[in-house]
Amino acid sequence: MSTSIPAPASFALENVDWNDPRAVALRAEMEAEMDERYGSSHGDEPVEVTEARMRALAVDPAGVVRTILAVDAGGTPIGHVGVRWLNGVLEVKRLIVTGGQRGQGLGRALMAAVEDVARAEDETHIILQTGTKQPEAVALYERIGYRAIPVYEPYRETMPWSLCYEKFLDAV
Repeated sequence: MSTSIPAPASFALENVDWNDPRAVALRAEMEAEMDERYGSSHGDEPVEVTEARMRALAVDPAGVVRTILAVDAGGTPIGHVGVRWLNGVLEVKRLIVTGGQRGQGLGRALMAAVEDVARAEDETHIILQTGTKQPEAVALYERIGYRAIPVYEPYRETMPWSLCYEKFLDAV
């Protein structure tokens, strides 16, 4: 069962389960795009590093606080974001805006929904990890007030191309 969240008229936001098939499909689309950007092969990388990166990128559904889908007027999923607990802090996971929908405020709306989730959890601190080959994401995060921080675990050892950000929210 999904719950609607107010959003701009061109799309609606829905709370869904992390394993909702539409969410899974968008994350697969994102993974394919990230493989294109970063390469799916890491050359002569030791298998232990590859396995550690896969563990770092894995999301345990039990730790997910909320998964939000953006759907267009026809019901097609066009965006996704998750929020999970990581070491006692809320972390943004898998912000996705499909290619044809970028630049229309969808990422900003999804991130505003993330901040609402944090406030509902009585949290004022949010962190996220992105990468050097995702300039659109970096621009969005900086535009909405996230500031760069040192790369945190579990990404530090396995993803040297990581960029990490945080934001402290005002209480409502």
